[in-house]
Parts: sequence; C-alpha cells; structure tokens
Amino acid sequence: MTDCLLCHRDNFQQPTLWQLFNFQPIEPTLLCQTCLNAIDAIPADQACSGCGRLCSKSVCDDCLRWQEPQDFKNRAMFQYNALLRQFMSQYKFYGDYQLRKVFQTKLKREVAQFKADFVVPIPINPATQQQRGFNQVAGLLEQVETVDGLKTLHRDKQQPQSAKNRQQRMQTQQPFTLNLDPEKFNKKRVLIVDDIYTTGRTIRHAAMLFQSAGATEVMGLTLAHG
Repeated sequence: MTDCLLCHRDNFQQPTLWQLFNFQPIEPTLLCQTCLNAIDAIPADQACSGCGRLCSKSVCDDCLRWQEPQDFKNRAMFQYNALLRQFMSQYKFYGDYQLRKVFQTKLKREVAQFKADFVVPIPINPATQQQRGFNQVAGLLEQVETVDGLKTLHRDKQQPQSAKNRQQRMQTQQPFTLNLDPEKFNKKRVLIVDDIYTTGRTIRHAAMLFQSAGATEVMGLTLAHG
C-alpha cells in the first residue's frame, strides 16, 4: 500500500467488479479515492469553446469581449477548485516535484486528440527556474514530445501572476518571444500548454506570436480553469 501523493493518507485501491471477473490487475493511482472524487472535470461539450470554462453557453461573456487573437480556443480539463488549488500549491510553490506525475497520463491523452505539429509549454523566466528548480508545465508534459518554442523576455518577474488581480493581469505586456525561427511554425498546428487559465492573458500573448509566425491553427490546453 502506498500513500496518496497529495493528502498522504493510505491509498488503498479497491478493485472493480470488472477487474475481479476478468482477472485484471489493479491499475495504480497516485491519489487516493477521496482526492480523486474531489476533482471536477470539465466535459468538452459543456465548456466555453473560447476559454474552456464550464459554461451553459457555447461562448462565455469573457470570451465575447476578447478582440485578439481571433479564432483562439482553449481546452481546460478541470475546474480550479479547492483540490486543484492544493495540488498547485504543493507542486508549484512548495516544489513537490513528485506531483508532476499525477496528471501526466490524462494530459498525454488530451494532447493526442489535438493532433498538433508542435506542443509548446509556457516557459518560466530564468530566475524562477533557478529558484523553483523546474518548469511546472514541462513537468506535467514529461510523457509528451514538446518543443521550447517560447522564451521569456525578462530574466525575472517582479510580481508573479498569482499575486495580481484581474485588472493587473489584463494589463500585462507581452512577456514572450519566439525561441526558434518563426518559419518553423509557418503553416503548422501549434498547441500551447499551461497550468491554469485565469484571465487568458498569458496564453493569448503566446498564441499571438505563433499566429504572427504563420501558424495554420493555434490552440490552447490548460490543466484547469480558474
């Protein structure tokens, strides 16, 4: 028996009837059943097509206000609820690198559905990389072939996104530049991956760069929508 990576309680895994009747092994999970039950998935057919939030309309009011980039769509896998906040706090801010494994398989399956030519994780600045020791998005994508198509314009960040209110986030200037020859992305399908979609400012800044480089389609995928 192993402990749940998030709450550290005993992770007892009960076999299903199908596994018992078909003599199938129990597939190990890294979270206990209590934590798994607290995850709120966002079904694609119940989400805003623009940002991926759980929404009764095809396009939410926030996305109707966005002017650029046009035709950008983001898929968010989970709601940013208490469980996901705890996960991101332990993983991203307290450096519990083991937690990168929790959603890797689900992310790999989700990425495969996009059939993108390039999968690009949102980068972090060098100062954060040195302090934290890892890029949390790259860690989530460990099972996926990615390209470092972006880099940050500044070495450090005076105020992290998590410390900004909505208005401050919306006023954020372009933080990225392409890290590879723009021609590489011309007429290609690019999938940008980030951890949390909050206002969308960060991932949309990135999307604009690939659209300017001539990408045929630029899409977004985030672990959660906050």
